[in-house]
Amino acid sequence: MSAETESRHAVTRNDGILEVRDLDAGYGDLRILDDVDLDVSSGEYVTIVGPNGAGKSTLMKSVFGLTNYMGGTVRFDGEDIAGENPEDIIHKGIGYVPQNENIFGQLSVRENLEMGAYILDSVPEDRIEAVYGYFPILEERTGQLVGSMSGGQQQMVAMGRALMLDPDLLMLDEPSAGLAPDLVEEMFDRIDRINGSGTAVLMVEQNAKEALRRCDRGYVLVQGRNRYMDDGDALLDDEQVRQDFLGG
Repeated sequence: MSAETESRHAVTRNDGILEVRDLDAGYGDLRILDDVDLDVSSGEYVTIVGPNGAGKSTLMKSVFGLTNYMGGTVRFDGEDIAGENPEDIIHKGIGYVPQNENIFGQLSVRENLEMGAYILDSVPEDRIEAVYGYFPILEERTGQLVGSMSGGQQQMVAMGRALMLDPDLLMLDEPSAGLAPDLVEEMFDRIDRINGSGTAVLMVEQNAKEALRRCDRGYVLVQGRNRYMDDGDALLDDEQVRQDFLGG
């Protein structure tokens, strides 16, 4: 990251539950991320945007232990989790919804939600009710096979399953991908509600303008590096950011 970029756009947080510093990560010997920094504070809503191939999804996967860790630090709630396995990370209070293959199509809505609580001795009914509160349609279709539902409803199931452990941080990878235009705003509204309940949200999103409009802070990644970091509104108002990444 250049000194100019750092001085213009660096935003530090001292109360971060997620702190990423100088992260190098990738797949096999291929490095995708190079000295990436990222902060998410308790209850904050942070969005990662950037061009295709910038490393946005790789950054999310790296936090969740799904890539080859090559250097740097990843701390969650003060604890070093860099290089840990996902099955250990989920115990620490992070929920993750990947973009693809994020539901069990041959199971019902209720069964998918129960799978989200698999590390517990019993399914917490209060969490089932909390999920239904965010997504009332799922309660109406609790016995329906998820594979027979619409793409938007499947995404709700995937998010609901990740919320079953009441995570401190919910990570969402392209939650609006593949949704009909009239459903995108509804999905964002539901994410706003989840964040409004106190759950911190870290999101990668293709609909960059809408995501930055709603979030507290945003990061722009380019070729695996931090390019811009600032409040969401500030990035939307930045002429260079608009021209290079938001279509003017």
